Amino acid sequence: MPIANLYSYVDVFPSMRVMCVGDMMLDIFVYGKTNRLSPEAPVPVLLEQRQRCMLGGAGNVVANLCSLGCQTSFVGVVGQDADGAALRNYMTELGAECDTLLELPGYSTSVKTRYVSGRQHLLRVDREVPLQLPDDALAGMLAKIEARLKETDMVLLSDYGKGLFDERFTPAVIELSRKAGCKVIVDPKTTDYTIYRGATLVKPNRKEFEGVTGQSFDPAAPGFADAAVAAGRAVCKRYGVENLLVTLSEYGMLYIPGREDESYKWIPTEAKEVFDVSGAGDTSLAVLGAALATGVSMKQAMKIANAASGIVVGKFGTACVTCDELKRKLEHKEQAGVLTVAAATQLANELREQGMIIGFTNGCFDILHPGHLSSFERARDLCDVLFVGLNSDASVRRLKGPTRPVNNEMARSAMVAALKPVSYVVIFEDDTALPLIEKLRPDVIAKEGYPIEKWPEGQLVESYGGKAVELPRVDGFSTTSIVEKINS
Repeated sequence: MPIANLYSYVDVFPSMRVMCVGDMMLDIFVYGKTNRLSPEAPVPVLLEQRQRCMLGGAGNVVANLCSLGCQTSFVGVVGQDADGAALRNYMTELGAECDTLLELPGYSTSVKTRYVSGRQHLLRVDREVPLQLPDDALAGMLAKIEARLKETDMVLLSDYGKGLFDERFTPAVIELSRKAGCKVIVDPKTTDYTIYRGATLVKPNRKEFEGVTGQSFDPAAPGFADAAVAAGRAVCKRYGVENLLVTLSEYGMLYIPGREDESYKWIPTEAKEVFDVSGAGDTSLAVLGAALATGVSMKQAMKIANAASGIVVGKFGTACVTCDELKRKLEHKEQAGVLTVAAATQLANELREQGMIIGFTNGCFDILHPGHLSSFERARDLCDVLFVGLNSDASVRRLKGPTRPVNNEMARSAMVAALKPVSYVVIFEDDTALPLIEKLRPDVIAKEGYPIEKWPEGQLVESYGGKAVELPRVDGFSTTSIVEKINS
């Protein structure tokens, strides 16, 4: 049954049964600092501070599905080694069914290790061997898949080109899925779509789309959509896939139906800031599959998946989107970046764990002027993510008198959030930002005209090891003087 609001479909995700089939790998992130070059070679020395291990490859699709609350099962292959055991444990902890996870003797689990300094990836080291699935193992996996399909609403194939999706396995999985009445969405790796014949939807990125069509495309160029749709429909006809969905990074998504009587759909990107695109395609695949399983139209599913991608690229490292994040995005409660105190606190903690520097400034910002813009720009230069605390209407009246604010808090917050240097706005009710700072615990606070000895907020940040920066004042601009000039 259709639901009036897109965000309401997110509440249906926990009842969706999604099977993910794919190439599993372990992602390891080694975080540290670099402050010198090695005396042995002209390379930076990374002083390791911490490590983080997580599901990689198709495992990130599983992690996203579980984060969305979907009833998730996984089909894949790992080695009989410690890394394979770790991957199984991670999936079990997430709540995924992995009875179809094959531990193959003689095979080594794929591992990707990334070395990161601050937000900069320095190096990635891959440890992997090509997968060659024996016939008896193949038959056993297909039998388990067939049995599991009786309790499945959607099948996702996450092909990372590691050997699982060959000319034997892939067509058999698609055929079994279609016989069971399940739609199949493929995130492809190869440019030969012969093995994907019968798939409901194949989801290449722009580079992969150019590879399979043999053409180059510029989404900013006139006539792009018509040329891409013509090339995409030729691919559908040649390989027997029903539809294509091309992800175009900052240009959004382009849906190309194989049928001539169905029109294409092109929607723009949702991302306000991009910190890391690692795993964004996995998030898109997971959310698209979950959304289509609920019965939404393709355009609605694209909007939901696009919103999720916009969230996850604003995080650092391979990341997942949660139901709450997605609902906030779709409900527009963030109002293009306006957060509640609770949501901002949670987000600040998550971003800090990802190695980002959290910045903060605050004010009434009743009538925006060049002084405000200068402060925002200078504050943003000191951090990765800038949170702006904004006094509520009641707070402004207590501080400025009954005739203020000139603009209400919704108008003020929307205008501040729309400025490029500002990441998020948080409306607070207190007369000072001290309670908000206690919750956010920013690494840097910056504000014009406040020496530290007269600045309690700055003193608080410095008390726990943060940095307080007094910004230079831009003379000739103040909201009070602007209001007085208007009144006179």
